[in-house]
Amino acid sequence: MKQFFKFMFASMLGFSLTIFVVILLLIGLISAIASAGSDDEAPKISDNTVLHIQFENAIQDRPSNNPLENIDFNTFENKTPMSLKNILDNIKKAKSDERIEGIYLDISMLQANMASVEEIRNELVDFKESGKFIVSYSENFGQSEYYLSSVADEIYLNPAGEMTFKGLSAQVMFFKDMLGRLDIDMQVIRHGKFKSAIEPFIREDMSEANREQVSMLVNTLWDHMTQNISAARSVSTDQLNTIADELLIRSAKDAKEYNLVDDLKYEDEVIALLKERTSTKGDDKLKTIALKKLNKVRATQIADSKIKLNSKNKVAVIFAEGEIVSGQSSDGKMGSETIAKAINKARKDDKVKAIVLRVNSPGGSALASDVMWREVVLAKAEKPVIVSMGGVAASGGYYIACAADKIFAEASTITGSIGVFGLIPNMKGMFNNKLGINIDRVNTNTFSDGLTPFRPLEEKERAALKSMIEDIYGDFTQKVADGRGMTQANVDSIGQGRVWTGINAKEIGLVDEIGGLNDAIAFAVETAALEDYRLDEMPVQEDPFEKMLKEFSSEVKYQILGEDIGKAEHYYRNIKSVISTKGIYTRLPVDIIID
Repeated sequence: MKQFFKFMFASMLGFSLTIFVVILLLIGLISAIASAGSDDEAPKISDNTVLHIQFENAIQDRPSNNPLENIDFNTFENKTPMSLKNILDNIKKAKSDERIEGIYLDISMLQANMASVEEIRNELVDFKESGKFIVSYSENFGQSEYYLSSVADEIYLNPAGEMTFKGLSAQVMFFKDMLGRLDIDMQVIRHGKFKSAIEPFIREDMSEANREQVSMLVNTLWDHMTQNISAARSVSTDQLNTIADELLIRSAKDAKEYNLVDDLKYEDEVIALLKERTSTKGDDKLKTIALKKLNKVRATQIADSKIKLNSKNKVAVIFAEGEIVSGQSSDGKMGSETIAKAINKARKDDKVKAIVLRVNSPGGSALASDVMWREVVLAKAEKPVIVSMGGVAASGGYYIACAADKIFAEASTITGSIGVFGLIPNMKGMFNNKLGINIDRVNTNTFSDGLTPFRPLEEKERAALKSMIEDIYGDFTQKVADGRGMTQANVDSIGQGRVWTGINAKEIGLVDEIGGLNDAIAFAVETAALEDYRLDEMPVQEDPFEKMLKEFSSEVKYQILGEDIGKAEHYYRNIKSVISTKGIYTRLPVDIIID
């Protein structure tokens, strides 16, 4: 027995020491991240320096400030996402900095939506106006990576490298068969023949209306990409489509033969070329600076910048990201209470002279969308409100944007989807047939037990829901009409749940300008007639250490379980949402994945 207790004590002591060491490592890593972020010392930049751009981590509009979320517990690597605005601003700083001669675009994998790629590419186009060079190199060009790199003066591919050029495809996942096997019936009420968010629950393939809109979506995006590549590489769009249709890029040599890259070189050869371009002597090392290092160079160093850190004038940039829900924002969801409070705070702050609402959302709750829309209307009555659309600003995401003074979207932004639907899962069959669970009830009134997953809808309930959805759709289209200066009939004709790209949306009047976040900020500054200003990002992010303590156990469990869980998470969340979804929504079609 004594041996047993000795063994137990030793095991517990060993376990405790392990936990203690892990905690020490975490504290050290988090402290290092925090201290790195708080270091205000600007980097030392020598003459003839090259800006080395790599995108190792994901690119987001506004990354979380919680260090724990950015640690890979398999390797203890810091996977902090890159801020899109920081990337854009740093390229602009490099354009104005005479010590930086050019850019080395070294891209292996891009983790960004199409609109973000577009914004970065446009910033690189602007950079070239300085007369400085951009040289691109990769071992493996995917389509997003190549589209971004096509802006470069010279493009090099590793001689043994690969390149993908095959056109765009949109995939939609359908759950009807799975739900049927579980004896779950998704009861759907909708307005809008294109409101395809409900199709995965009731079909096994796309409807003709949905196929029409998705086809227009991907073809518009592909036409835009090929036109820009054609202009940059002097290869006709017809030839580019032939290359894609015939899968002619099968080796690095093919990429050179069809003029998609300038030459095949190894990395050391590209470095040697850059040394020559910068007049770097002999064995001297090429002088480079990483993109993130420019974070510490003040934006006031940008030529003709109106940004002044001590300015009394503020432009509030409110990040509205994620699926729309009521309450507080959390777990990648946009809470109406959080965003409404941020808009309200910016409206009442006399130092805030203009508001830029950055919308990146597929939509969600109709009620929550309306709560935020109201705050936009109130703010607009007092100061300029400008919307900048990210990768997606559709359905509820468009709802909260439509009242703004001006709307900017990227060419590849997915927007529109003006429609409404309701979902009530009927899980009676699953409970009865799969689980052997029977449910009985006592009601005070006819439909007291209605709108639950325990029985199917009756006709009167379905009619009531239909009436509610028609009312919400009518209200939605009227608000769009009022905000955009259209008739409600016109909005209905381009609504019906139909999805549009930023290009199409500008043509039909749903957005005003093709442009990114910095374009929207510049317009806000101009509209407010500001001589100088400083940016105020909102809503205020939760203290990272408090959040870390709350989320520690679940995050560690998720990370330690490994990469396979991460790969399955996307599908798990889809299935979970099918089972749990109920209510009335203004939301984009479920998970259109474009590749």
